Amino acid sequence: MPNPLDAHRRRIDAIDAKLLQLLQERNALAAEVLTTKIDAGLPVFVPEREQAKVAAFRRAAGELGLDAGWAEDFLRMIMSSSRDRQSHADFPQCPGGSRTILLVGGAGQLGRCYGRAFTASGHTVRTLETGDWEQVDQLAADADAVIVTVPIRVTEQVIARLGPHLTPDTVLADFTSLKAGPTAAMLAAHAGPVLCLHPMHGPDVANLSKQLITACPARRPAASAWLRDQFRLWGLRVVELVPAEHDRIMDQVQGLRHFVALLHGSFLRETNLAPADILALSSPIYRAELMMTGRIFAQNAELYADIVFASTERRRLLERFLTHHQQLAELVRKDDKAGFVREFEAIGAFFGDFAAQARAESGYLIHRLADRFV
Repeated sequence: MPNPLDAHRRRIDAIDAKLLQLLQERNALAAEVLTTKIDAGLPVFVPEREQAKVAAFRRAAGELGLDAGWAEDFLRMIMSSSRDRQSHADFPQCPGGSRTILLVGGAGQLGRCYGRAFTASGHTVRTLETGDWEQVDQLAADADAVIVTVPIRVTEQVIARLGPHLTPDTVLADFTSLKAGPTAAMLAAHAGPVLCLHPMHGPDVANLSKQLITACPARRPAASAWLRDQFRLWGLRVVELVPAEHDRIMDQVQGLRHFVALLHGSFLRETNLAPADILALSSPIYRAELMMTGRIFAQNAELYADIVFASTERRRLLERFLTHHQQLAELVRKDDKAGFVREFEAIGAFFGDFAAQARAESGYLIHRLADRFV
């Protein structure tokens, strides 16, 4: 007997094929838009345009009886795919024409990531590696910007060695995740413009659009404005702040977060409970936490050691963190459930409205993760 669903399935398959054709047409049109942006020197990513587009799409979906949240997800996936495709094309160039960029450590992953972006914007990119110091005068002679992208433990030594070879108008910058020490080193080594940078993303991002980079203009900010403009044209979100505030936040965001991952992973190893053994019985939220922990241990151990042990202040924070946990451990030793409740509620009051926001946003991530991978 024929399956009563066959006719419906054929119609669905035909609609899906049309959707793919329309997506292909949209991608082609998006490529034309990118070409126009490059010619006009316009940013790859314009937040206001995206927000307006999303709002209009949600309204239109609601008028058709579709779920507005689902429609927004669908649109954002399409736009994300367009940005990924655009990352393989040329990028807009900042005003003032092509510059020469020297990436010290440019053969590393992050150096290669930004080297591709500078090249795609029509700039001349050079790299200085460990064996190239005999050519440093030639490489740095007419460089408009020199960006140091080397491990934290050698950043300040490299900066000191670079200083005498830079011209007075060269912008000296760094990509280090710690800012106080490198800033002082750059100001001491170079009399010209100094810009401290920290890309808040990994080197494996498909494109730089919507990624975050922090900037701490330390001397002659007007002279490095073109570099920040170039980042914005790529679609990067540029957040400016002072080095001390950057480091205070990063001690928590990076140092403490990575140390907590070490604690989590180390205790799993201590109890001999392999991730594969518990994954099938994990709730979506624990699966997400396990994935965030596991991704760290798929990367370079020395890189994370450099981050965790980056400064005396950061190590003191971690010591304070461990002491605080010893205090909380007393609740467990004493079977103090009432104390646990008091601490829990006090933390909830401290988090305030953010707790509800976190619940909503994490719920979104959990549902999407479960739908895609579970």
